[in-house]
Amino acid sequence: MSQHTNPLLNPFSEAPFSKIENSHFMPAFEEAIAKTRKEIDGISDNKTPATFANTIAALDYSGEQLERISSIFFNLNSAETNDEIQKIAQEVSPMLSALGNDITLNEQLFSRIKNIYAQKDDLDLSVEEKTLLEKKYKGFTRNGANLSEDKKSRLREIDAALSKLKLTFGENVLAETNAYELHLTNEKDLEGLPDSAKEAAAAEATSRDKEGWVITLNYPSYIPFMKYADNRALRKELALAFGSRAFKGNAHDNQATILELVKLRHERANLLGYQTHAHFVLEERMAENPEKVENFLNELLEKAKPAAEREFAQLENFAKDQDNIATLQKWDGAYYSEKLKQQLFSLDDEQLKPYFKLENVIAGVFKVAEKLFGLQFEQVHDVDVYHEDVKTYRVTDNNGNYIALFYADFHPRKGKRGGAWMTSFKGQKIENGINERPQISNVCNFTPSTPSKPSLLTFNEVTTLFHEFGHGLHGMLANTTYPSLSGTSVYWDFVELPSQVLENWCYEKEALELFATHYETGEVIPMELVQKIKDAATFQEGIQTLRQLSFGLLDMSWHGNDPSGIEDIKKFETEAFQETNLYPETPETCMSTSFAHIFQGGYSSGYYSYKWAEVLDADAFEYFKEEGIFNPEIGKKFQEHVLSKGGTENPMTLYKRFRGHEPKPEALLKRAGLLEVKKMI
Repeated sequence: MSQHTNPLLNPFSEAPFSKIENSHFMPAFEEAIAKTRKEIDGISDNKTPATFANTIAALDYSGEQLERISSIFFNLNSAETNDEIQKIAQEVSPMLSALGNDITLNEQLFSRIKNIYAQKDDLDLSVEEKTLLEKKYKGFTRNGANLSEDKKSRLREIDAALSKLKLTFGENVLAETNAYELHLTNEKDLEGLPDSAKEAAAAEATSRDKEGWVITLNYPSYIPFMKYADNRALRKELALAFGSRAFKGNAHDNQATILELVKLRHERANLLGYQTHAHFVLEERMAENPEKVENFLNELLEKAKPAAEREFAQLENFAKDQDNIATLQKWDGAYYSEKLKQQLFSLDDEQLKPYFKLENVIAGVFKVAEKLFGLQFEQVHDVDVYHEDVKTYRVTDNNGNYIALFYADFHPRKGKRGGAWMTSFKGQKIENGINERPQISNVCNFTPSTPSKPSLLTFNEVTTLFHEFGHGLHGMLANTTYPSLSGTSVYWDFVELPSQVLENWCYEKEALELFATHYETGEVIPMELVQKIKDAATFQEGIQTLRQLSFGLLDMSWHGNDPSGIEDIKKFETEAFQETNLYPETPETCMSTSFAHIFQGGYSSGYYSYKWAEVLDADAFEYFKEEGIFNPEIGKKFQEHVLSKGGTENPMTLYKRFRGHEPKPEALLKRAGLLEVKKMI
């Protein structure tokens, strides 16, 4: 296929989605991989002595075409996939893995890098250059450059296998999510559900050519049913369907996939001289080692557990009083929590949703970004998109300078995996004096509009939108020289700071007044509702904290030990959850088989980072509160020292430059309402 007929091989500024056919991907990958190999050969075969510019910088700037093709392809595999794309992903992932191995196991190239590394103190490098040199050198040593030939060969085999296993894991979860539907024809079964959820279920049924209502395992359908449906038997059915995804012994079962994944990760770590996969991963994190992570999680567990147990006892008593429920089960939790919250705070999502029309929330998050960082967002209609749901915005600063292109894709559909994430179609870098600006995307699965109502978000969806947009800002405001240090290319336990800190604005009157207006009347959200949101913010915080800690501890159980003796996934998981479990065990369900964060995404040995970053974000937001939540000076400091700096320096150094000191966990405990517990211990 010639360059002229394959849009991926022609130069493009924005991804040419409408011109791309699935048949274009494989030839494009093959050509871009060959081009990257040629670039690498040019660096390693260079006859002139190794310098920072001709080796380290050249290596970082190499492979740009391949990077862009990969970002387009793998984003489509997450947001708009089909069988053909999944098949290509299975073929292409080992090819990319092999290329990565060929680069990091290239002895000539490594010897040039080693040469420069040996004289690093005499080279008069900038801070960013020093960081890049360190990162490149470690990237090689941590990926087998010093191994013997037979071990290098085994490393290649492991990496090829892991790249396929991760894809298989995700494909199985998506297939299981899509395979289930709860088809209801008796309206009585929908009692308790708000009208908006009923209407969405009716629309789902219509889209499937069915009478009545259809509930799916996608969050906007699943969560309202679990929260509001009075029919306990149906809540149970749905909860067991959700909890047993890829755990049914069928063609999409993930149990064998997980065991193979963790064993290969462990073997890989051992090959490279590390005790476990977690030791390997955490060497390049703020937390540094598994002991520190486990101490951190257990310290929080000690503080949160008494509160969680009190909250759970309160919930049990409430369910008993309400409906004579003898034993509270997992499928009762969301339902009775919502009822209890309504009783305690006279607040429920349905009261709030009219004030959170999706378009208004988007405008609100843009306004927050304008007030804090001087950004302007203008919707544009001349950018190619991969689905009609996707909206695009041109981002400029207050002086009209172009900052970024922003894509927003907010609703669930068949070819889209669940959850919410930020990604990019083009990274930021400065090369040959030109500051190449990024193209950033937020992908979510929010409640869609119905024939009678626009898309109205739950408060949880509002915080999710702010969260992902925080990641988006980290990408959009990137301003570094080298691509591998740009934007969100930071330590994994630092990457959640920009996203989590932005969620705080959702609870502030001053911010809510900017966008929380009733979709029909235009009335600004009443202040008593804002106060209720704030009052309810710490409702069941102990239970929520315990849940997050349970995921972090499960992750560390899988990756911080030798997994060779594990045979029964469910048994292993149950033991890992022992200290954090509040509900009776359900033998039909298993969290691990659909735990995509750690088995498909990049969070293996890193799930703790959500809590770690909460300590950072609570401490950072304290600063904003002290100085004014829209104080442009503090916003500028956060942009200068955190958002624009990417991974150019140690994150703690960047944080201290912004805040003036290391983060203090008291801010988190205070915000979570757990400080009283701390005093009691």
